[in-house]
Amino acid sequence: MSRSRSRIARPTEHAAIRAACRTARPLPSVPALMAALLDANTRGDREGTTLAAHRVVRAAAPEVGE
Repeated sequence: MSRSRSRIARPTEHAAIRAACRTARPLPSVPALMAALLDANTRGDREGTTLAAHRVVRAAAPEVGE
């Protein structure tokens, strides 16, 4: 018995990026991000510190890095 397979269209990477760019994602406030940065630094979480630092810069100056 042969099965008929219909092709399922899947979005390409570009289509997925375009869809994600259509909605604005609000960033947390700078004080909340600074608190996360200090917390990650206190815990010795290097990856968390780096991530929080980058988020602080993006929230403080949104035109940077776009």
